[in-house]
Amino acid sequence: MKTTAQLFKALSEPIRLRILALLTSGERCVCDLMAALNLPQSTISRHLSFLRNGGLVTGRRGGQWMYYQLSIDDNPLSQQITRWLRDELVALPQSQEDQQALTAYLATKDKKACGRKAPGHQ
Repeated sequence: MKTTAQLFKALSEPIRLRILALLTSGERCVCDLMAALNLPQSTISRHLSFLRNGGLVTGRRGGQWMYYQLSIDDNPLSQQITRWLRDELVALPQSQEDQQALTAYLATKDKKACGRKAPGHQ
């Protein structure tokens, strides 16, 4: 029950839902999330910590930055929530605005930012 409560607690904030919606398109650097949501690193990191504790995201370090993606979990409830994120959450107007902001940022992002090339850059 405690794990389920942590999962729902992680989903209880609009910023966390916005982060999850952005992660449905793949792994993102914290700097990508900062730019898309126009929020400071400390805010993004705090919310990512809740999402990690809830089992919804995993992270890996790449140089000075952390990269996050949606978790792949055996838990049927987590799998249903991930499907909902991909099917329903991304269709919300705020999620679409955030994705547009991310796309615009990635189009101008320095190829060497965050230690990797932005998607679409060679």
